[in-house]
Amino acid sequence: MITILGGTAMTTQNETKVGPFRYDIVGSFLRTPALKDALAKRRTGSLTEDAFLTIRQEQIKKLVEKEAAHGLKAVTDGEFSRSWWHLDFLWGLKGVAKYDYQKSYQFKGAKTRTDNAELAGKVAYNPKHPFFDAFKTLQAAVPAGVVPKQTIPSPTMLFRDNRSDNWPHFYEQRSAYLHDLATAYRQTILHFYELGARYLQIDDTTWAFLISKLNESKHQPQEYAKYVTLAQESVAVINELLTGLPADLTVTTHICRGNFKSTFLFAGGYDVVAKYLAQLNYDGFFLEYDNERSGDFAPLKTIFNGRKEKRIVLGLVTSKDGTLEDEQSLIARLKEAAEYVPLTNLALSTQCGFASTEEGNVLTEEQQWAKIDLVKRVADKVW
Repeated sequence: MITILGGTAMTTQNETKVGPFRYDIVGSFLRTPALKDALAKRRTGSLTEDAFLTIRQEQIKKLVEKEAAHGLKAVTDGEFSRSWWHLDFLWGLKGVAKYDYQKSYQFKGAKTRTDNAELAGKVAYNPKHPFFDAFKTLQAAVPAGVVPKQTIPSPTMLFRDNRSDNWPHFYEQRSAYLHDLATAYRQTILHFYELGARYLQIDDTTWAFLISKLNESKHQPQEYAKYVTLAQESVAVINELLTGLPADLTVTTHICRGNFKSTFLFAGGYDVVAKYLAQLNYDGFFLEYDNERSGDFAPLKTIFNGRKEKRIVLGLVTSKDGTLEDEQSLIARLKEAAEYVPLTNLALSTQCGFASTEEGNVLTEEQQWAKIDLVKRVADKVW
């Protein structure tokens, strides 16, 4: 695979992979006032489901047009078609149920709703997964020359956080459960491909969770071993689902530290998980690097692992507030990162999306688009 400096695609012999682009997006955008109003009316019953879907489709089309107008080469539906970045997708798999966790997720300074997912049977592919219709809506809105980018949560989000502690109720061996999960994901991704998807991103907070837990338990051998096992299982499941996918399909990951109303869940440098990330067969890695919580760039060398066909997208621009970063400082940080990964294998994005849940981060739409413009402006100067 050869990366073309200044180009928009990575090519492999006879196939062409699209993305990650030099300036790219993680995926979610602030819900528009019209969509928020429609959501509220739908929940009170003052708006029919059909009327709500019409409004949502209109808002997605307007968002996609705006993304393209701001020069983005890959666009998403802003995750307007879901409430949570992860749960809506998990609920769509066979063998996964929705329930009330009755506890808020432990974000630093904010309380979430208490929705959650749990294993309710053997996991399997759902040919009627609602995300397929959502992708069709996105695809229909995308103008020529722009790539529709589909985002889904990592399978690790199901076998972490007590969501599937009950797996022995449905499987004799944990390996069989994890295999079914990887298979369901691969089949889902293949159907996205059949629908026309060529750029897909798997979002994952598990690695940030492991950074925190491995650091906390380094002097507790039993606890530490438990998290090492989770890391190993994560690598195995992800690489299994990635096996045998079409050569012209780009699959990346975004490693998230939590994103709810501008708060976060986890902190710590990538050093303790770098050796595991180096084993993952993704085409690209979106890494959060917007502040000191992310540590330094040194682990990039291990994560990159000499794999010249990979691209690492540095999230140097925060999506958590509206203050614009200094352009020269961003350029300097990219040059610093290039000491560990060739500049030709780097790209730039915001550190996360702007609304991983429907509530959204604490900034305005105008500030959101200024962030997107900043990412593009800096990338155009550097590459």
